[in-house]
Amino acid sequence: MTAEKEPHLSVARTATSPSAVQVVDLFCGVGGLTRGLEDSGINVVAGLDSDADCEYAYSVNNDARFVHANLLETSSDEIESMWSAGAVRVLVGCAPCQPYSKYSRGTSKEDPSAPVLRFAKYVDDLRPAVVSMENVPAVSRHPAFNGFLETLASAGYHISWETLPASGFGVPQTRKRLVLMASRLAPIALPASNVAKAKTVRQAIGRLVPISAGEANKVDPTHRASALSAVNLERIRNSRPGGTWRDWPDDLRAACHKGESGATFPAVYGRMEWDVPAPTVTTQFFGYGNGRFGHPVQDRAISLREGALLQTFPQDYKFEKAETLRSFALVGRHIGNAVPVALAKQIGNAINSHLEKYI
Repeated sequence: MTAEKEPHLSVARTATSPSAVQVVDLFCGVGGLTRGLEDSGINVVAGLDSDADCEYAYSVNNDARFVHANLLETSSDEIESMWSAGAVRVLVGCAPCQPYSKYSRGTSKEDPSAPVLRFAKYVDDLRPAVVSMENVPAVSRHPAFNGFLETLASAGYHISWETLPASGFGVPQTRKRLVLMASRLAPIALPASNVAKAKTVRQAIGRLVPISAGEANKVDPTHRASALSAVNLERIRNSRPGGTWRDWPDDLRAACHKGESGATFPAVYGRMEWDVPAPTVTTQFFGYGNGRFGHPVQDRAISLREGALLQTFPQDYKFEKAETLRSFALVGRHIGNAVPVALAKQIGNAINSHLEKYI
């Protein structure tokens, strides 16, 4: 892995051969997609994101360079300069998906279609050999996605897309993601599931040392859990793996649970189960009351590190400097928004197979 790098506005490299494959990762976040592509052997030359807080994690863990850029304003020429002359160009990304996600909190003031349509513009202007986009399934019901497909088709791309279960690619979650791949060379196949049996919570996080609510591990400070109030500590002590708040004594139930609306959210304040996949890891996974994010046996919500492992980041992936720990909300958002690394690796393998056949 590379050391920390200085931010820059442009990356230019010399291709080692006319068939060298180079990837630019748009809306890269802290690097889940980039890391998976690199694990598949693909050369990612740059990742771009408007969130400067992603730079540390992206740069210190990956061989690609981080470019802080507002992708709604960055020119196509700037992105084109990041590929070497003669390189086989690949453009990938996960346009911000909160407006389309059922887990989104609040209402964004920004046009939710803008990132997807901007991605389409880059494709139309730059005509890379291969394009891949990962997103929440609900984006397929938005007009912006239809616009993206129309742009690809008019530019001569062969298109494949489908909502895939992440558990079929080694991700220990019930998460489902829309994966799109397009090629100007020939029809392109989506990654095929390569996991016969879903990975479980136990397999992902069972080896970590126990910690208490509000505690951080001294060796790995990212293995830290949010504190619990006295009532929430009693609630989790009365919770069983896979159970609901209906298992609690009446005096522990919140007022919202006693109304008709609260009855429709049984997983809130729930514990995960050891031997099945976790629920979808959201940006709020570190909070016990935000879903079924209670640890299976320890009286706390899962830690930031455990959330990252459920997203299949390597255990040594750094999200924060040990001496300057960031807020739970910031690190949780970065982890929850990431493309699961194991799924990204299989996307990379599919790109490799396609290019080996057609270039």
